[in-house]
Amino acid sequence: MTKNEIRQQVGLVLAAAEAKKAEDISVLQLPKESSAFTDFFIVCSGANPRQVQAIADEVDDRLSKQGFEPNHREGYQLGEWILLDYIDFVVHIFNENARKFYDLERLWKSATKLEAAEVLGGKRASKVEPKAPARKAAPKKKTARKVIAKKTARKPARKAVKKTVSRRPTKKARKKR
Repeated sequence: MTKNEIRQQVGLVLAAAEAKKAEDISVLQLPKESSAFTDFFIVCSGANPRQVQAIADEVDDRLSKQGFEPNHREGYQLGEWILLDYIDFVVHIFNENARKFYDLERLWKSATKLEAAEVLGGKRASKVEPKAPARKAAPKKKTARKVIAKKTARKPARKAVKKTVSRRPTKKARKKR
């Protein structure tokens, strides 16, 4: 199969994934020297198991209409990580938690990340750059008056109440009676 035919099939996968609202779609072109088993990884995410399965069904349907069947399917029943192996490319469809856990983009950091236009048009690709960890925005600082006002508003004044607890006499005390 020629490179253009493979790129057209990858384009069909991208269109199918986008049609089913897949999130964070990535195409990784694997280097020839480190991977002899496939040329591309297509990685995407779904919000829940049903969406993950729907994405896999759409990819399978679109490629089946063109006469391409996957060599191997895996993980469809659970819907956490579905793998469709078309020999020249492998489609990985994750739920959000599994994608974060396995982080294929980090594992295959030697791969070249392609954009959709690059896959279809054959433009020059860019090397995958590791993602910087996302930082949470720092909470706004509150003035001392607001903080004190909130603390006093939340806690009602407590009165010192002394509780008397009756104790059961010990065995020695009972014997003395």
